[in-house]
Amino acid sequence: MFRLLDTYLKQRTATKNKIHGEAVLGIPSKFVYRSLIRNKKQLNKEIAAIESKMLSLVKEDQQEQLNLLTSIPGIGQKTALFLIVVTDGFKKFETAGQLCSYVGITPTIRESGSSVRGRARISKVGNRKLRNLLFLCSFNACKHNKACKEVYDRIVNKGKSKKLALIAVANKLLKQSFAIAKSGRLYDETYVSILPR
Repeated sequence: MFRLLDTYLKQRTATKNKIHGEAVLGIPSKFVYRSLIRNKKQLNKEIAAIESKMLSLVKEDQQEQLNLLTSIPGIGQKTALFLIVVTDGFKKFETAGQLCSYVGITPTIRESGSSVRGRARISKVGNRKLRNLLFLCSFNACKHNKACKEVYDRIVNKGKSKKLALIAVANKLLKQSFAIAKSGRLYDETYVSILPR
């Protein structure tokens, strides 16, 4: 189901790009445009159905873990669902660092031989959908998650870009999720804030 969902998400992105391309042409073919709109609506319907089914399956088997993850300020139900599915209930990974590397939100330095080092960027390997969800969650986490707000403020105050700070927040959210899932304890601001960064 997760692989099929990923396929549909890619198809929807491609369809959206085609719709945009048709609109940019100035005089789009009405037949083509309407066909693409119908295709996008159908993909939206299929995506919603798969996500709903996945959620019901996770609730049957992993309701407690779903509750634990959604107790973290900034983590919504959809992100929690994807985290559980991708990590097989957090059984696939022994450390938070392994999970962050897998999702692709660890900074990597691009360098070639003895050349000057480039800027640190996220690796962008791993699950793109989960990475995007975590990035979106980071906006909310900056407001309501004390540890995430501290990370964001510290990076921005150093003169770094807000985008870099949000990526660091997404990384922090992932580490919090790992700690919460492994400990079996609901989010506690005082407990989570003392976890290693």
